[in-house]
Amino acid sequence: EVQLQASGGGLVQAGGSLRLSCAASGFTRDDYVIVWFRQAPGKEREGVSCISSRDGSTYYADSVKGRFTISRDNAKNTVYLQMNSLKPEDTAVYYCASTTRYYYCSGYVVRPGLYDYWGQGTLVTVSS
Repeated sequence: EVQLQASGGGLVQAGGSLRLSCAASGFTRDDYVIVWFRQAPGKEREGVSCISSRDGSTYYADSVKGRFTISRDNAKNTVYLQMNSLKPEDTAVYYCASTTRYYYCSGYVVRPGLYDYWGQGTLVTVSS
């Protein structure tokens, strides 16, 4: 069974940086995507960034493009989300999730209902 473990959240001032980690295990297929979602209070869960296991291709939501970077360390089976120039509106619970339905990343793929496997959330709070 696929298991995902998210970590790295915390409190940071606006303009600061955090790095989230998603440790993954249990994949029985080589092709899958891992996505970072976030959910702010009173808002719907949104896809922030995606990375493909096949070729490392990525996707970013417009709201984070140029500030966030997703990467992977295959040896550690871990995906990272480096978040720079954080804004108060980035405050949310961040989740990593995965599916084997897709092996490419796009805006279509980062819809929460498509995901079978979820890690626990990690809270990111950005103060102004």
